[in-house]
Amino acid sequence: MSNKTFVLLGKEIPEGKRTVLDLEVAKLHTRTTVKVPVIVERSSKPGPVVLLLAGIHGDETNGVGIIREIINLEINKPKNGTIICIPVFNIFGYLIQTREFPDGRDLNRMFPGTLNGSLASQFAYQFTKEIAPFVDYVIDFHTGGGERDNIAQIRCSKDDTKSLELAKVFNPPIIVFSNKITKSLRDTLHKMGKTVLLFEGGKSKELSPTIINEGVNGTKNVLIHLGLIEGTIAVRESPIYVERAKWLRASHSGMFKIKVTIGSYVKKKEVLGVLQDPFGEFKKKIYAPFNGHIFCINKTPIVNKGDALFHMSIED
Repeated sequence: MSNKTFVLLGKEIPEGKRTVLDLEVAKLHTRTTVKVPVIVERSSKPGPVVLLLAGIHGDETNGVGIIREIINLEINKPKNGTIICIPVFNIFGYLIQTREFPDGRDLNRMFPGTLNGSLASQFAYQFTKEIAPFVDYVIDFHTGGGERDNIAQIRCSKDDTKSLELAKVFNPPIIVFSNKITKSLRDTLHKMGKTVLLFEGGKSKELSPTIINEGVNGTKNVLIHLGLIEGTIAVRESPIYVERAKWLRASHSGMFKIKVTIGSYVKKKEVLGVLQDPFGEFKKKIYAPFNGHIFCINKTPIVNKGDALFHMSIED
């Protein structure tokens, strides 16, 4: 974007200044207006506009922690271009620590939204109309739902060359090739011609220092690569690419004991975990059906038959 006037949510963003805007969508039944803070840092030099967004699901606090740390370290102050931070997008769910919106809907299945639809749909519409058109790149931070614990990873489509290039620059432990989900934020932004990275890491209702560190370092790499901030891109090792994966499900109901660590490479027939009843009468081992990496583990202590337990890459 050139050094012309930059207007967001009806307000002109001055060069070289920090501006905090409020995305106002709805009022609670108590008449309290719910405002979503939008933190804009615009440099005095032209460059791309990057949006860092977290908390689309209200209980996914690791992403909120990543953006908080980025702001704390002043990584969001660009030498060129503009960096927009929305640390808590679904402020309704964040306040009461639930994944969904108050109307029970998953906000990440409501895009691009409608002007007079459900509350979540109106919220999605407001974002799609008022913020999305003015950004070039988006990093959307997520975590595993419920007790599902994800290793730090970037998800992108294999045929999306721009996103894949940035995913490599981000340098997470794992890059998972996954198709875009209809009506998701990623799908809508992609259709608008934006380059999107979807970060997954950790589990809901936690602040994991490891996950936050991965998110901050990866974002910093991307911002350096795009020329917004100065610095040296940190590369530790080549990410593992997951082209095919499978959820391993519980063959029985019972208490779940995990025998492997997240991110580990396992070989076929290796014991991944054990299912036991509370009375000491049966014990069922869970074996790896093939070679691969474990990149998500359901950390719940008690499982039902059919529950997803391990997300594992299929490697020949």
